[in-house]
Amino acid sequence: MKNYYDILEISPKSSKEVMKNAYQVLVKKYHPDLYVGKERIYAEQKIKDINEAYKILSDDFLREQYNTELEKEIQKNKNYINKENIKQDTIQKEKYRQTQVKQKGKNKNYVEETKTHKVGTFMSLIDLSKDVFRNVPKKSIKDIKREDLIAAGLTLLIIIVLGVILWFIPATNGFIRSIIPFV
Repeated sequence: MKNYYDILEISPKSSKEVMKNAYQVLVKKYHPDLYVGKERIYAEQKIKDINEAYKILSDDFLREQYNTELEKEIQKNKNYINKENIKQDTIQKEKYRQTQVKQKGKNKNYVEETKTHKVGTFMSLIDLSKDVFRNVPKKSIKDIKREDLIAAGLTLLIIIVLGVILWFIPATNGFIRSIIPFV
C-alpha cells in the first residue's frame, strides 16, 4: 500500500492548505518538461503518484477511508515485526547460551567476557601483555589474531624508536633519563 503522506512529504495531521502547498511545490519540482531521458520517465511516474495522492487526500471522505486502511496496515506490520523480533531474539539468546555452556565445559578457568583487542593502538599492547601474564588458558593465547600481534609489535617498535630519537635531542635527553631509571 502506498503511503500518500510520504509521497506528498507531509504529516498525516496536515491541513488542506499545507497539503495544497506541498502538492504545488512537488508538481513544479517533478514536472516532466524539466527532465530528459530516464529522468523524464521517473518524473512522469512521480507526477502520477503525486496526483493520485492529492486526489485521495484532498477529499475528506476518501482521506478518512485511506487513514483507516493505513492504520490497519501499520498495525499488521507492527504485529508481524514484533513476532519476528521476538523469534530472532530468542534464537540468538539460545545460541549464545549454548556457546557459553560449551566453552565453560571445556575450561574451568574460562573468562565469561569475550575480549577483543584494539588493533593498532597502544592499548592493544597493554591488552596483549595482560593476556600473556595473566593466568589465561593456552588456547586463548593461541586464538590471538596475527594482526593483533603485528600491531602490538609495531606499537612497541614505534615507542622504542621515539625514545631513541628523543634521547638524541638535547632538550628532551633529561626527560628520557627520568623515565628510564636504568640509563
